[in-house]
Amino acid sequence: MLASIVALGAAGAAWFLSAPRPAFAETDAPHFENGDAALGQRIFNAGQCASCHASPGQEDRLRLGGGMALGSPFGTFHPPNISPDPKDGIGGWRGIDLANALLSGVSPQGQHYYPAFPYPSYARMRPEDVRDLMTYLRTLQPVEGRAPPHELPFPFTIRRGVGFWKLLFLNRTPITDDPARDPDWNRGHYLTEAVAHCAECHSTRNLLGAIKPQARFAGGPDQEGTGFVPNITPQAIGAWSVQDLVRVLSTGHTPDLRVTKSSMDEVVTNMSSLPEEDRRAIATYIHALPARPTPNLSN
Repeated sequence: MLASIVALGAAGAAWFLSAPRPAFAETDAPHFENGDAALGQRIFNAGQCASCHASPGQEDRLRLGGGMALGSPFGTFHPPNISPDPKDGIGGWRGIDLANALLSGVSPQGQHYYPAFPYPSYARMRPEDVRDLMTYLRTLQPVEGRAPPHELPFPFTIRRGVGFWKLLFLNRTPITDDPARDPDWNRGHYLTEAVAHCAECHSTRNLLGAIKPQARFAGGPDQEGTGFVPNITPQAIGAWSVQDLVRVLSTGHTPDLRVTKSSMDEVVTNMSSLPEEDRRAIATYIHALPARPTPNLSN
């Protein structure tokens, strides 16, 4: 009897601890409407939204029908349709629904999103940027058709388990300006860490798929298993100037006469659409990162 009571208590505690917790309550809903579409387009480009959500097999990066296959050590994910289609996309969403998805990884149906959707970075975005982003998304073309379901083996099919992952690794602390730093660094800090989520690719992860703090920005295996994403701390690119980094983000051309490849091509397309001051801010922040050695994965 005692064992049964303990087991029931443990199950109840686990159910409570793993529950989806939206970042915002219904009373916050009005704050996420009537944003600025032009500013939202800026966040859309900085956030690399088209890179994952554009319909594959066509050239229009604003046709956001989703469906690409995104490989990972945990299975294959298919980013969803985020066009304004009311049936297959997010046309029925309110601004607060997007805010809870981005800042807490919780769907309008109250389910956890998998962190293949980079909300561990988006979670630190400013609410007003989410409002503007939603206003911009509503201006785009509705696209019919839903993405295929994720292809995940058991036990990763149990979304409730993501709740425990969030308890360990999700940091929703807002990014605030550092008065000791200049405006370029502060803007770059916010864009790089929250919106552009550069560390999501340029880092090594632990067995649970979370970024290792000591390897943040220091490079790591591509999550799709197709190579190694480079170290972008001064340990590897310390000879590059801020202007060199701006050029990479603008054209894809590096100071050593190489051209960026693979998924970085999409990043350059998005970054080159940003105002010059945003690219310079990101470059300023990256240039000032602490030097970290590239992980030796053979150990």
